[in-house]
Amino acid sequence: MKLLSKTFCLCVFLVFAHAAPMHHEDAMMADEDAHHLAQPDRCGGIEFDAITPDEKGTTFFFKGDHMWKGFHGPAQLSKESFKELDDFHHLGHVDAAFRMHNKENPQDHDHVYFLLNDRVFSYYNQTLEEGYPKEIQEDFPGVPSYLDAAVECPTGECVSDSVLFFKGSDIYSYDIATKTVKTKTWSHLPNCTSAFRWLEHYYCFHGHNFTRFHPVSGEVSGSYPKDARRYFMKCPNFGHGGNRTVQKCSEVSLDAVSSDDTGKTYFFKGPIYVRLDTHRDGIHYFPITRSWKEVTDGVDAVFSYADKIYFIKNDQVYIYKSAAHYTLIEGYPKNLKEELGIEGPVDAAFNCADEHIVHIIQGQKMVDIDLSATPRVVAKEVLLPIPNINAGLCGPDGVRLFKGSEYYQYDSTKTLGIATEPLKITSAMMGCQD
Repeated sequence: MKLLSKTFCLCVFLVFAHAAPMHHEDAMMADEDAHHLAQPDRCGGIEFDAITPDEKGTTFFFKGDHMWKGFHGPAQLSKESFKELDDFHHLGHVDAAFRMHNKENPQDHDHVYFLLNDRVFSYYNQTLEEGYPKEIQEDFPGVPSYLDAAVECPTGECVSDSVLFFKGSDIYSYDIATKTVKTKTWSHLPNCTSAFRWLEHYYCFHGHNFTRFHPVSGEVSGSYPKDARRYFMKCPNFGHGGNRTVQKCSEVSLDAVSSDDTGKTYFFKGPIYVRLDTHRDGIHYFPITRSWKEVTDGVDAVFSYADKIYFIKNDQVYIYKSAAHYTLIEGYPKNLKEELGIEGPVDAAFNCADEHIVHIIQGQKMVDIDLSATPRVVAKEVLLPIPNINAGLCGPDGVRLFKGSEYYQYDSTKTLGIATEPLKITSAMMGCQD
């Protein structure tokens, strides 16, 4: 019996001794494969490592070694799009990312920068630029390593084209032209694990929440934090206008259209506006009060003049400075008669670039008012061949008068008294459904 026991133990020993050993490398590969299979779900509540748009306007969300393209859809491995991030460090994560805004230097403008530990990678069209990766300080002297977040800040929103780098509660504001850094401490903000500029607003992401802040002062206005799943992704049981269906072009009817001196183009309907010149980042609907908080009940007409945007509602005129963050000019709103020298109601209004005349449509007549004159009075009156115009816009292609789902195209204001056939509003114009 003792011999049988010894023989059994020897056999067991030999079985384990000759079994294929689990080498360290194999164990790491097995762990890595298991990790890759564990695809994260951002609708479950995720703290993102980095968020950035690319040169086409597609927004990338990063978590660990995974990423999401756009505001909906499943995760994928980051190395499938940016393979060098994994080849170089095998870190499986991104510390921070941003899309460079530097029109003065086309070689850098719209390139996507990733920051990993003490290194920076520059990509364009998902291709790593020659000479990268580099040490962070080689591209951004004075900026520390091991950052938490980063976001671009163009001139007009910041004092100059800049990048904001976040590390704890410290913000390093890097001036691209002068290569200088100003350090600020924004202890009132949560520690941002990622930062994102979207439609000229700035967001600090922390946990599965975000807080909107001013890029110069760090000021937080409004009720924050808010859940990112309600605003920046499409998730079941979460929503903030995300389920809005695209309107058919045949059903479009506008209240006002305006294009300002900086090239921003807005369409207004009821309490909602749409920004069209940012189509690269998608067509999005927002309440008018988001940008012009005092305009609470829709608009009758909107036009821009001398770096200001005018809103007409009933017999009131609101005037805002056309900076990145609109500010109501002190003393407004004012009465329509006091401001423009006419009685209401107003159906539409527009002006053309480099002109001092605003064209006001009332019923089937159009009156011209010289905005450079004091007092402002009607300088000219024209009878239009088309009644019930909803909105008007003057641009490089001439004048467009909108009526329901159609518009009338004219070469200039001089031909507005001539009858013409209407054209259909298209998806290319407004993002509606043809």
